[in-house]
Amino acid sequence: MADDTENGTGVAEPGGQAPGAQAPAGHAPAAGWGAVLAGTKHTLGNGGMGGALAAARALLKVNQPDGFDCPGCAWPEPTAAMGGTHTAEFCENGMKAVAWETTGRTVGAGFFARAGHTVTELMEWSGHALEKAGRLAEPVRYDAATDRYVAVSWDDAFALIGERLRAMDHPDRAVLYTSGRTSNEAAFLYQLFGRMLGTNNFPDCSNMCHESSGAALGATLGVGKGTVTLEDFEYADAVFVIGQNPGTNHPRMLTELQRMSRRGAEIVTLNPMREPGLESFVHPQEVGGMLGGLVGRGTPISSLYLQPMVGGDLAALTGICRCVLDAEDAAPGTVLDRAFIDGHTVGLDAACDAIRATPWETIIEQSGLTRAEIQAAADVYLRSDRVIICWAMGLTQHRHAVDTLKQVVNLLLLRGHMGRPGAGACPVRGHSNVQGDRTMGITERPKADFLDALRRRFGFDPPTDHGVDVVEAIHGMHRGEVDVFIGMGGNFADATPDSAYTAAALRNVGLTVHVSTKLNRSHLVHGRDALILPCLGRTDRHENAAGETQAVTVED
Repeated sequence: MADDTENGTGVAEPGGQAPGAQAPAGHAPAAGWGAVLAGTKHTLGNGGMGGALAAARALLKVNQPDGFDCPGCAWPEPTAAMGGTHTAEFCENGMKAVAWETTGRTVGAGFFARAGHTVTELMEWSGHALEKAGRLAEPVRYDAATDRYVAVSWDDAFALIGERLRAMDHPDRAVLYTSGRTSNEAAFLYQLFGRMLGTNNFPDCSNMCHESSGAALGATLGVGKGTVTLEDFEYADAVFVIGQNPGTNHPRMLTELQRMSRRGAEIVTLNPMREPGLESFVHPQEVGGMLGGLVGRGTPISSLYLQPMVGGDLAALTGICRCVLDAEDAAPGTVLDRAFIDGHTVGLDAACDAIRATPWETIIEQSGLTRAEIQAAADVYLRSDRVIICWAMGLTQHRHAVDTLKQVVNLLLLRGHMGRPGAGACPVRGHSNVQGDRTMGITERPKADFLDALRRRFGFDPPTDHGVDVVEAIHGMHRGEVDVFIGMGGNFADATPDSAYTAAALRNVGLTVHVSTKLNRSHLVHGRDALILPCLGRTDRHENAAGETQAVTVED
């Protein structure tokens, strides 16, 4: 999974600006020739000419109306009103993802039978080397006597899973994990299977990334999703990009930021590191831009780049809110959107009291920014009629993440930046169907109306007790409370915190089952019995029993 984690420390100069058209010394603008060459390298090194041709053909279908959604990230495609998609509607990350999925290399029982390919020996391989080995080609089962995976028939694999599930003394002794690479259709069937089994144990990758976004947005807005669409970026006067590195994790977002910059919209970045993509960008599909990229010139992105301390975002946002309230105090009735606040919000006085009660000394110390820098960000906010605030895991992966994101919402609500074109909250997801899986019911805390709908439609009583999330599942496995772990995609062992503790937990499970396209660390950190089951990926043609193409969908 792509992580957008804040890194580094340091404070920018007061009012620190992004560079102009010239890239900063030490690195070139993001994307440009480097992205093209890197993506091409991965495509050509794709398991021979057959693999390279398969990747090239697949790339023409990426993010196209008659193709498939890119497995790289969750950034949406331009709508027809925005001019529609380009022929090459993908980035360097998308090229890599497609190349790795359409590779000509395969992994089956023969791979594990080779010298040096015992599970213990493969544990020494890097994650990159494991994935590069190829597509999983047949179901395999772990053989403890040889420390290798050996071939097993589909019928025997399914029979083993059914036997172990029936042998449990309670349905909650099963844990059903889901990755954001899972399609809507597969996710819906998966949750239906689990609830018919009798459990709500559905930890998913969102527990480790945007869980705090869902909690904060649900508590403040009533829904745990963003409030903007891609079209809103066309109308925004300013966008705040906080704790996010689009250049690495959502590169196609840079196209929208470039368009904003060119039309004069302001982009404010808060990130402890100087991310090249948020400073200067060269669009690989623009001839003039690519020529400029040869001499280190790209489109400047951030008009204001601030570097708070790691974890200093709550203090910085509180400071910006205080500047807004100070402006209202200086000119009562001219700054806050009173009509919006009175008609759509509650708790303004309590929020303002808490903000005003925070001393500037505390804000400056905890944010790592100067008062002048915070005021500069507030000035952008105050002179903009339509504001979007974007964030990723630089905000979500802190102990005080929910409070920080509630402050994001508070800042937007002060001037009514919600529910109208060009304004709102934009949590940027990493995986390409994290949100869709939740919509389909992948959650350990299902809502009553969803369970009622399942009861009416399918004629059974789904469980109502809350299940376990990722952290609770790991603790449960450690305590010996889990008999069967099924991973629908993903890389649970590597994606979760405290790798050694998680590995010990997985090895304490009676049966681990991983449904995957490629080999990864989780297949090697297995239970006492283990299965790896191959599946189709986003780039594959899905056909039903009649040979007709079967569509799968995702939610970006």
